[in-house]
Amino acid sequence: MTARPANRHQARLLRLLRDGGPNSRAQLGDQIDLSRSKLAVEVDRLLETGLVVADGFAASRGGRRSHNIRLAPELRFLGIDIGATSIDVAVTNAELEVLGHLNHPMDVREGPVAVFEQALSMAAKLRSTGLAEGFDGAGIGVPGPVRFPEGVPVAPPIMPGWDGFPVREALSQELGCPVMVDNDVNLMAMGEQHAGVARSVGDFLCVKIGTGIGCGIVVGGEVYRGTTGSAGDIGHIQVEPDGRACACGNNGCLEAHFSGAALARDAEDAARGGRSEELAARLAAAGGLTAVDVAAAAAAGDATSLALIREGGNRVGQVIAGLVSFFNPGLVVIGGGVTGLGHNLLASVRTQVYRQSLPLATGNLPIVLGELGQTAGVTGAARLISDHLFSPA
Repeated sequence: MTARPANRHQARLLRLLRDGGPNSRAQLGDQIDLSRSKLAVEVDRLLETGLVVADGFAASRGGRRSHNIRLAPELRFLGIDIGATSIDVAVTNAELEVLGHLNHPMDVREGPVAVFEQALSMAAKLRSTGLAEGFDGAGIGVPGPVRFPEGVPVAPPIMPGWDGFPVREALSQELGCPVMVDNDVNLMAMGEQHAGVARSVGDFLCVKIGTGIGCGIVVGGEVYRGTTGSAGDIGHIQVEPDGRACACGNNGCLEAHFSGAALARDAEDAARGGRSEELAARLAAAGGLTAVDVAAAAAAGDATSLALIREGGNRVGQVIAGLVSFFNPGLVVIGGGVTGLGHNLLASVRTQVYRQSLPLATGNLPIVLGELGQTAGVTGAARLISDHLFSPA
């Protein structure tokens, strides 16, 4: 993709076509503040760039029928979502529909070189299936704070060896296309906003509970990253003044008391301490436990597992309640690997938020699980790079 929109009107048209699919000139005119003649000029210029193409006749609205306009069907975006323990890679079209998706276990602590070798291998595998001849742009999510303008991770607590690594520059050279980088939770929020549960909400919070805990903040339809890119790092809000040591160097952080890693540790302690026969049996069979084991044990009626989930949900709800009172969002989305704990977790979070926050903030506040699962991050990554490319150069 070499062409870029020449002005804000063309950028607006491209984003309308991305988010709404093929549309007629008349329907586009209903959504953009341009005269009919000016709209025709801008659409014709976009057609000349090859970014959009004619796509059959639109339904008649009286008079001569016009053609539908759509984004060029050959445009391809690459989404890479790097988690603490796995990588998701997907190819999308210009409307951000996921055409192919791969997941692979990977420990982010192996460092950026090893992680990106694996990600690039997965991207090559998707290309080899015929989904894409090349990529017009790529979006990348990493599980830590990112200095957004430069696309560089900054002192990420669970990513040793990543501090200052030039992700955007290195991947752009490897892929031969523009690359944008952001925190993985921001991308999850963008994915749910584009194609998930937050499609019609302008102001919402997206909380990801996985190996760590973070929060994407969307204000007026745009991700809020803060001055240095660390907005939403709620996993390091203190919930216990004299609590457990956290990877960030402080004590009592939410992430140290309830996250995928903390839950696995607590479950293993319960199993070894004789407090759960169900967890002990799973530990003996597998040699270790994960949040998936806790969810399965809870579904089987294990009281200890249910108590661990409820206690964790209460702690998360305690933090979210403070965020709700401060931010007054229209929606709270809970996502990430630990959401396999399901409605037991959600019920505890809801109870705590509705109990602690003011009724004016919670009277009409849905707190829901995300819809997109593993594809939320890669969809958001494609949205990130398309936002960049569908802006005036």
